[in-house]
Amino acid sequence: MSAPTLQEFQSQVSELLLRHRSLLDVVTKYSQSNASVNRAVAKAITECGCIELKAKNQGFSPEMELDQANRQSKSHMQGHLCEQCSDIIRSEMGKNLFYMSAMCNVLDISMQDVLSKEADKCSTLGWFNLT
Repeated sequence: MSAPTLQEFQSQVSELLLRHRSLLDVVTKYSQSNASVNRAVAKAITECGCIELKAKNQGFSPEMELDQANRQSKSHMQGHLCEQCSDIIRSEMGKNLFYMSAMCNVLDISMQDVLSKEADKCSTLGWFNLT
């Protein structure tokens, strides 16, 4: 089975969404699902320990070339997600996408248009797309 297109997924969400058709309901559920993604990542660090966070100053300077800054930037993450944490985070991200799609439906916005416009912006602005 192939992955659904964004439009197919958005249509599926529209058919499944029964309780949260109010914009306020959808916005708050989207926010809650985003917090759940963040919490799952934090638990991978604090409870499971499969990844560690070793944060420090990136050491950027105003006179640094962008390609040099890009090469020296780090994620601050050490290790790799275990299968269980990866599954949990993937599940939470799926719920987040569900509510993002629901918000697009309520606002009559195509997720494909959002993706296309953002990709165009990234292609046009490149590294200057830092907003």
